[in-house]
Amino acid sequence: MPARRTTAATFLVLAVAGAALVGCSKKDDGKVSADGSGPVQVTATDSKCELSRTTFPAGHVELAVANKGNKTTEVYVYAEGDKIVTERENIGPGTKVSINAEIKAGTYEVACKPGMTGDGIRQKITVTAASGAPVKTDDRLTQAVADYRKYAQEQADATIPVVEQFAAAITAGDVEKAKSLFAASRVGWERTEPVAESFGDIDPKTDTREDALEDGQQWTGWHRLEKALWVDGKIGDEEKTLAAQLVTDLKDWQKRVPSAEITPTGMANGAKELLDEVSKNKITGEEDRYSHTDLSDFAANVEGARQAYELLKPVASESDAALSKTLDAEFEKITELLAKYRQADGGYTSYDKVTEGERKTFSDAVNSLSEPLSKLAAAVVVK
Repeated sequence: MPARRTTAATFLVLAVAGAALVGCSKKDDGKVSADGSGPVQVTATDSKCELSRTTFPAGHVELAVANKGNKTTEVYVYAEGDKIVTERENIGPGTKVSINAEIKAGTYEVACKPGMTGDGIRQKITVTAASGAPVKTDDRLTQAVADYRKYAQEQADATIPVVEQFAAAITAGDVEKAKSLFAASRVGWERTEPVAESFGDIDPKTDTREDALEDGQQWTGWHRLEKALWVDGKIGDEEKTLAAQLVTDLKDWQKRVPSAEITPTGMANGAKELLDEVSKNKITGEEDRYSHTDLSDFAANVEGARQAYELLKPVASESDAALSKTLDAEFEKITELLAKYRQADGGYTSYDKVTEGERKTFSDAVNSLSEPLSKLAAAVVVK
């Protein structure tokens, strides 16, 4: 989970690493068609967040973002209660990016966050009920969404027994056994993290790191227990209570998967988010800073991103054959790279044993996949 994220993103997340010019809008001239369609221009500066229009129809929405400030920024669309509908992170100064998402009718806020901190500079928007011709659909994408929901449910279902074993080891005061189960207990979550985050209230309780806590927020979840196991080396009554709470919270996640809002663009955006998770938190060693099990999370993120892509591939390859060919090759390269660090017991090399040169190789592989992956959402928009 990103260190600065204090509310969880929905599955419609689309992030971009660094200040790279990726996913640039092909329609950034600000023109709007007679029916109110066309990209919504978002101009972000260090003190403003301006939209070309604040009312537009529901359905596919493209936000063409231009950062004209001096600080790296983020752009969010918030529903009621600050539930994140879609976002784009790490938009560097002078960068133009495009966000493709499906947004339902309702009232929202668009927030620009110069410096990537705080509540952001906000503008209210209204998304009206779609009118005119019925929205075009593709049966292959409908099936992709159904298959991905099934995958997400399978991952949640498989997570619970391992988390229960992890919690049982903590309850028994068995530090070493709990350590051995920590990484495995996170795999299903990491594979489908954008879905898990879509519920807003679960992620802060289960996957927040100490430096991401809001004022007054109690630190709970995996990373609180990780610190107890690897830094403190002991288990007390508080840790036993927190372990039981982790099981309860993750069962809540498991139960909610059938109601998660999943769309084709959301699947594509979520795949990109998973790569950004790797770039920002796993490559740096920030995520599992005490246990150094980052490569396990890294591999799970890549596996989840690839699953989403493979389900969207029938449409994406038809829409953009060159993009699909590139994604096939890049996913294969990063999978082969990770395989070199796989241990006989199914785990991965401790990340504190990975050299700076090797980390640079990982970073290059992630960046090489991340750029074309940022174009996947546009490739699955039904024209």
